Amino acid sequence: MLKSPGAVAFEIGPIQVYWYGIIMALAFLAGIFIATRIAKKQNENSDHILNLAVYLIISGIISARLYFVIFNWQYYSHHLNEIFMTWLGGLSIHGGLIGGFIALLIYTRFYKLSLLKYADILSYGLIFAQAIGRWGNFFNSEAFGTPTDLPFKMYIPLEKRPEIYSNYEFFHPTFLYESLWNLLVFFILFFILRKKFKNYNGAIAFSYLILYSIGRFIIESIRIDSIYYVAGMPLAQFISIILILAGIFVLTHIIRSSPE
Repeated sequence: MLKSPGAVAFEIGPIQVYWYGIIMALAFLAGIFIATRIAKKQNENSDHILNLAVYLIISGIISARLYFVIFNWQYYSHHLNEIFMTWLGGLSIHGGLIGGFIALLIYTRFYKLSLLKYADILSYGLIFAQAIGRWGNFFNSEAFGTPTDLPFKMYIPLEKRPEIYSNYEFFHPTFLYESLWNLLVFFILFFILRKKFKNYNGAIAFSYLILYSIGRFIIESIRIDSIYYVAGMPLAQFISIILILAGIFVLTHIIRSSPE
């Protein structure tokens, strides 16, 4: 059984340091470390990764938060003071991808670098960072699924439960499922597809989008925190379908048009 020790890691006088912030920082550092190692293996200037990291983090966090707030505006319109409280959770990976892509596009164009090649390099670090970052949801007792009695169930405090599930104590730890899936995707990308797609710029990035989105689509089906729906399905599932189809289309084009 999983049970969060609480959102606050420790206090320094009147300042509270949250586990969510610590986990996010560790995730970013791990992702940057992996991306720089990959860059060196591919004889790319790792300084570009370090420089990019600053822009990616800033742009990604702003976009991830903005995306989350927009699609949860019914809540935030009545709690405006919480919009900037990112340490309480509420960073959307899909929003982060949008912001990160914009930063990457601007940076690679300015320095005349290959957008697809650097998207590949960053994808390894990104999916590993996501595997770590999901544990921030654990400490905040969020991003959980339907009630369950499985051995790896997660205890959710009463104040965190949706009203219709107030009589249930244990729920699917969907944050854990996604963390494990992301870790599996990293191993697939690094140990299997890295050599297979060595000469296909962009293939790793779009493989990442496909594989991550497959897992997200499946896991999202048991989450109970979705507020915004499109075509009768949670927004994250709808976006996942688009990313899977777009990823397959572009990946096929890359393989067919690139020389061996």
